[in-house]
Amino acid sequence: MQPKIISETPISMSELKEGVSRIKKKSPDLSFRVKKTEEYLTSFDLLSPKSASEMFEKINALGVPRLRDMHICKIIDLMPIDANDLKTILQGYTITVSNENLKKIADIVKEYA
Repeated sequence: MQPKIISETPISMSELKEGVSRIKKKSPDLSFRVKKTEEYLTSFDLLSPKSASEMFEKINALGVPRLRDMHICKIIDLMPIDANDLKTILQGYTITVSNENLKKIADIVKEYA
């Protein structure tokens, strides 16, 4: 029987790391993919899931046009410290954000850096 995808929701790497640790608690014998994912995630200095969630809410509350959940998760994962870094990250997507909004987002990220 093929698994069926009901919905897709982007999550930050810190939330993923928390999910992997829950899987690890339930079953200490991890699959190859889970082990590789865990190795990858431990190589980053990630925010706590609580801080990531708070940052997500603050950025989302700005109401930036066309800024979606996946963009916010990428911002949380990469933690750009200024508007230029943030602009570079968002160039990978078909989205344009005003300089004023870039500065507001970068200021929120600086609070958690």
